[in-house]
Amino acid sequence: MPAGRGAGRAAPPPPPPTRPPVARPKRRPRWGRRIGISLLVLVLAIVAFGVYIDTSLSRTPALASESSNSSQGTNWLIVGSDSRQKLTPEERAKYATGDETSQLTDTIMILHTGSGPTTLVSVPRDSLVNIPGFGRARINSAYGKGGGPDGGGPALLVKTIEQSTGLRIDHYAEIGFLGIVSVVDAVGGVTLDVPESIKDPKAALDIKAGVQTLDGATALGYVRTRATASSDLGRVDRQRALLSALLNRVVSPTVLLNPFRVVPLVDGLNKAITVDSGDHIWNLAQLGLAMKGISSGISTTVPVTPTGTGTLNWDKTRASELFQAIADDQAPPKDALGP
Repeated sequence: MPAGRGAGRAAPPPPPPTRPPVARPKRRPRWGRRIGISLLVLVLAIVAFGVYIDTSLSRTPALASESSNSSQGTNWLIVGSDSRQKLTPEERAKYATGDETSQLTDTIMILHTGSGPTTLVSVPRDSLVNIPGFGRARINSAYGKGGGPDGGGPALLVKTIEQSTGLRIDHYAEIGFLGIVSVVDAVGGVTLDVPESIKDPKAALDIKAGVQTLDGATALGYVRTRATASSDLGRVDRQRALLSALLNRVVSPTVLLNPFRVVPLVDGLNKAITVDSGDHIWNLAQLGLAMKGISSGISTTVPVTPTGTGTLNWDKTRASELFQAIADDQAPPKDALGP
């Protein structure tokens, strides 16, 4: 090597010390995001389920597009049809319904809600009223009449009720003959305090007095029977009590939050209930909540006087006071309440 070659050069710097790899912090689970997504999925599922229920409801054009009557608050007409036309021979034998083929309304009730007290009025089925186009007849026959200028079915019944009471009917709900059976069984039975023992082979009923849970078949017999001293007037009391207890049960958290109850309930409601063309599932929810108000409201029957022929005439003065108070969204006077 030549002398002096490379002289004065600095020694290369040592390599930098290697650092140990730094561990990255673990990503915390985004529980807030997961909960939010889960809630969103749950809400969408509930909405979709509600839409399914609403589109599955049976509907009928019961209400007139315009009513000449004017009422404050909201009025429901609740009807129980005793038509046997869709019953099988086995069902007719099981529930002792007979082979009657006519279409009559076994239950007629008017439910009023508003700023005043919630009021539930039973209309005795044997009430003699004027049926448009047919003259004076039992009010329960309006449903089955046809061929007149106002047709028949729910629309004629609604028109008859509006003409007889002076009220405007805002919503319509009809429970089919087997509706009570399917809905009561779907919610696991209905608890009632039965005031007296009743044995009625014609209604397939044998029930003791006292607090008890009724299954669907027993509940049906309970609201059908007339085998008591109070006959038809006692029956409307039982119908009011059962309907109130049933709807209270339907909207209870133990039913609505239990999928094993809700799914059969929805299926039962779809088969059992018919509403007006303009009614929806949220209207039925409002009906159920309104029935809960009956415990602190008023339950009564249209004041009537017997005719001695198995039919009933309304006490015109007291009935007028009753329906005028409802139209004005006021508490009816005590002397206007029926038995």
